Amino acid sequence: MKLSGNKILITGGGSGIGYGMAERFIAEGNAVVICGRRKEALEEAVAKLPSLITRQCDLSTEGERVKLYEWISQEHGDLNVLVNNAGIQNWMSVDDGDFLRRAKDEISTNIEAPLHLTHLFLQLPALDTIMNVTSGLSYVPLTKTPVYSATKAFFHSFTLSLRHLLKPRNIEVIEIIPPAINTDLGGKGLHDHAPPVSEFIKSIFAQLKEGKTSLTFGFTEAMSRAGQEVFTPVFSQINPEG
Repeated sequence: MKLSGNKILITGGGSGIGYGMAERFIAEGNAVVICGRRKEALEEAVAKLPSLITRQCDLSTEGERVKLYEWISQEHGDLNVLVNNAGIQNWMSVDDGDFLRRAKDEISTNIEAPLHLTHLFLQLPALDTIMNVTSGLSYVPLTKTPVYSATKAFFHSFTLSLRHLLKPRNIEVIEIIPPAINTDLGGKGLHDHAPPVSEFIKSIFAQLKEGKTSLTFGFTEAMSRAGQEVFTPVFSQINPEG
């Protein structure tokens, strides 16, 4: 992937990893569009990065995804990079009263949205790169986030297939595989112990410059190369009994 001269859409770009990527891509000389469901987050992002182009939308609904694509195709038809970053994480148990509703929210945002957007944006003639943000929990689930972990495992698998399927079209597929990062994903304070977004962004952009298509950091670097002999003890470590 060339690191400058692109026009890039980052879903969920108003905060966390999405905002960190937007900031770095702008510094590298790219035009960046971000979308998200929270107006205040988009406004805060633009206040810090005035060149950002923003669009408020709820990617959990099919109609909103179609409207986003139609707006991009009409107003930013030269967009060549799609970053499927938006996601939600629920810490919950399967016997919670609202489990099914919250599970459906995660499935619609973490699976249906990026699959649908990928299908839509492949119609853009300029598109040459798709970046999918998965998770270290693609490899080893955190049982406190059972549905989130499963959605990321699904998305990891889909990304591998997508990379193969789009080779004949010369569309590069890059997987970004973060570990826990100090963001508000899942709720404020849950990841305060984790590395800052800035360290993660610095690492993945160094890997992009090396031409890598599977971008890892810390815990996920080891997980991406491991087998079951590693996964099993890690599962027990992050999911203690009792």
